[in-house]
Amino acid sequence: MSIKVIIYDDNKDRRESLKILINMQKDMACTGIFKDCTNLMDDMLSTKPDVILMDINMPQISGIEGVKMIRKVYPDIKIIMQTVFDDTDKIFASIEAGADGYFLKTSPNSKILEGIHEVMEGGAPMTATVAKQVLNKFKEKPSNNIEVFELNEQERTILSHLVDGLSYKMIADAMNITYTTVNMYIKRIYKKLQVHSATEAISKAVKNKVV
Repeated sequence: MSIKVIIYDDNKDRRESLKILINMQKDMACTGIFKDCTNLMDDMLSTKPDVILMDINMPQISGIEGVKMIRKVYPDIKIIMQTVFDDTDKIFASIEAGADGYFLKTSPNSKILEGIHEVMEGGAPMTATVAKQVLNKFKEKPSNNIEVFELNEQERTILSHLVDGLSYKMIADAMNITYTTVNMYIKRIYKKLQVHSATEAISKAVKNKVV
């Protein structure tokens, strides 16, 4: 079954090029492209997306506001933010709004496609520069209430890689284990941290100094 992807971007050429890229994939289908979020709820009903590629900076309603609106009604739709600049504040605001992943628009097409697959597996795809800024931003926000979680050494290592922005495939390669094994461990980590997504896991790990 194809992964249904929709695109929000105020750049027409980019919208069209992403649509072509996605429709070229055997397991993906672009079910909608939009220049802004002004008709967001109608868009959701008409396209029924699994994944949204969301531009952060758009006129009238920003991508961040769009994420907030989507999350109120559709908590399970995967959302990957896209931005031109490494704007830490906006990226961090996207995380808090409920985004699942973050790419710079300069990312190669292969990374975007890999990110769509990864986010469907429960991962949090991020370019390395974005991951570093997100980590630094979390560290700037001290937490007064530190929680303790019983993670074993393997789980801590995988969580550390996740915090560093590595994809499931990269974690598997780094640890010389299979992709399936990584997925199994991450599900255990989610259960122990009492979270439902990679971004929640990263946030809780950094705030509580788990890694």
